[in-house]
Amino acid sequence: MKLLNVLLVTYSFPPAGGVGVLRAASLARYFPGDGIRLDVLTTCNASAVGTDNALLKEIPSEVRIHRTVTLDLPFGIKKRIKKLITGRDSSKGTAAAATAGKTSFLKKVLQDLLLPDPQVTWLPVLTRAAREIVRTRSIDLVLITVPPFSSLLLVEKLRAEFPHLPIVIDFRDEWLSTTIDLVSFSRSKRAQQIARSGEASAVKNATAVVAVTEAARREIRARYPQEPDGKFHLIPNGFEAARLHGRVSLAGSKAGDMDDRILVTYVGTIYGSTEPTWLIQALQSLPGEVKSRFKLRFIGHIEEPRFREALLKLGDMVELMGFMPQDEALSAIDEADYALLITHDPLNVAAKFYDYIGAGKPILATVHPGGEVRRLLEELRAGWWVDSHDVEAIRQLFIDTATGGNSRLASNQPDIAKIAQYERKILAKHYAGLLHSIAEDNHEGDLHEQAAEPARTGE
Repeated sequence: MKLLNVLLVTYSFPPAGGVGVLRAASLARYFPGDGIRLDVLTTCNASAVGTDNALLKEIPSEVRIHRTVTLDLPFGIKKRIKKLITGRDSSKGTAAAATAGKTSFLKKVLQDLLLPDPQVTWLPVLTRAAREIVRTRSIDLVLITVPPFSSLLLVEKLRAEFPHLPIVIDFRDEWLSTTIDLVSFSRSKRAQQIARSGEASAVKNATAVVAVTEAARREIRARYPQEPDGKFHLIPNGFEAARLHGRVSLAGSKAGDMDDRILVTYVGTIYGSTEPTWLIQALQSLPGEVKSRFKLRFIGHIEEPRFREALLKLGDMVELMGFMPQDEALSAIDEADYALLITHDPLNVAAKFYDYIGAGKPILATVHPGGEVRRLLEELRAGWWVDSHDVEAIRQLFIDTATGGNSRLASNQPDIAKIAQYERKILAKHYAGLLHSIAEDNHEGDLHEQAAEPARTGE
């Protein structure tokens, strides 16, 4: 196999922490073993929920990492601006009404300034750096992973300068049908227009498009019927098998720490697409003797104060532990009886889902009833699901879990063979094979094109 020189463009990369870095980090970890010489173009000051140095140590030394400065706002400031723009957590009453006029102008300016997202400030530096790396490092293929979706704007810029360069877009989240409404920085009319035109240009100029769920692949593909079907591919997210065994317990033995309560653990950010409102209502309505049986542990950033305040109203039933490095978060999953999954998204599948199935933990899920997560839960026999907006169904899910005891745990029989296919090392090998194939097809196309050109006579 010919060595393929690939440039991976990713805004977030270790030591930045959070689930957004895991796909790029796993590709960087395994691509060198699959015939790829990898360069990574990223930032040195990404806005991130935390730091995870352990992930950086896993990147092979032969991977060359290029870090540039971005003018993106710090994580905390950006979240406060987003709160202002979306109008969430605003107080009600006379005081709020009095200040509404003063903030409306600022809100309008902010929501139409940094589009399609705040990371667009990286684009000028990103473009110059990418062009230089493509030239000096003899890059055969560029792989751009999003979000942030502003990185899609790089595709058209590279295509203008390198008309024959294979460029692959990696959509970790579907954008226009889900993410822009659930968690976008701005949802203004102008933001929607820029998002649509930006994605359309990127898809047109890209050589291939990769999605992480089949539902997302179909959704993106359907928006561009003029493009060939073979342009759209699926490489799902996965779990790191090497990290799922032999870790040190986070807080000692569960028995000593939790007595006989049922420990249900959630890992990841609480934000628009994982809003816990209906879950909290269901838990508050549980009979006292059932409520006392549970301990819910939340690990990760909570984006909005109203979500934190609502969770704290559950009293000692809930424990909020904040951001943790990946290894510690996975150790927390190991300790749990059940893993908790919350999603209102019909197309995207949270990275935590794969960590849950990799750890072999039965999942209690509140999900979109017609979504991709429900399909995977049923296909992999990974747990139990109810509609994420059905308070009574969620309530009954926890009652059944409490009354079922050990027999309910024993009844969980996941499809181990199917789950094993989601190991990141296996998926990275599939991805590497896809990139080799794209580059080879592109090279053959160039040769055919050159052969078809009329010979020059010199006249």
